[in-house]
Amino acid sequence: MALIEFRGVKKAFGDKVVYEHLDLDIHAGESLTIIGGSGQGKSVMLKLLIGLLDADGGSIKFDGTEIVGMPEKDLVGVRRRIGMLFQGAALFDSLSVFENVAYGLREHLKMSEKEIDTRVAESLASVGLPGIEDMWPSDLSGGMKKRVGLARAIAVRPEVLLYDEPTTGLDPINTTRINNLILDLKKRLDVTSVVVTHDMHSAFKVSDRIAMIHDGFRVFAGTPAEVRSSQMPEVHDFIHGVAPETDSTETLLRRGG
Repeated sequence: MALIEFRGVKKAFGDKVVYEHLDLDIHAGESLTIIGGSGQGKSVMLKLLIGLLDADGGSIKFDGTEIVGMPEKDLVGVRRRIGMLFQGAALFDSLSVFENVAYGLREHLKMSEKEIDTRVAESLASVGLPGIEDMWPSDLSGGMKKRVGLARAIAVRPEVLLYDEPTTGLDPINTTRINNLILDLKKRLDVTSVVVTHDMHSAFKVSDRIAMIHDGFRVFAGTPAEVRSSQMPEVHDFIHGVAPETDSTETLLRRGG
């Protein structure tokens, strides 16, 4: 049995249908990357898994437990086991780096202040940022913010780490640093990793498997080698950046491209 199972999941925002019938398995210990065009619902999938959004239909199971329709009080236990690096890091500007990383520890775990101090220090060291507890988000570069957000996610020692566009907006050096962290944390913490990205270089580097979402369905899932060799038009065109020749300026603007 897969650790995470999506079966027949439906989701829409008004007239905008995101998922018509989404099926996907994520296995314990693997690193799965989710790819697809803008607006295909990649980030929505992560938010459905931790209950930040409600599915309109279908089933989402984590470790055999149904997430769809789960009461908020029960979702706390799920979120304790799943850490998430939000797009843009989503740090609290009014809190220091220390308080940002300690936030989940105070919310989900019963720890003494000494234990929290130790865990925060360990988590920051794990992402290559030791000793910055007293800094503020406004003092940090984009890459540092991502890593502090990652330190916050791993501080609660989750079984699953979700990464929402972890390298977006970063320069090549910081992109490589984040990719290496994803691989290192998977190995050291023995976590299941789910990565949402547009960056195919990153996807090929960090993934055991890659799944593609297109037009409300999971249309492909396979190893990086299988993705590279796929002749499925949606997959081939996406990974090679091929736009339809018939796309006019008016069409692109209508699509938001």
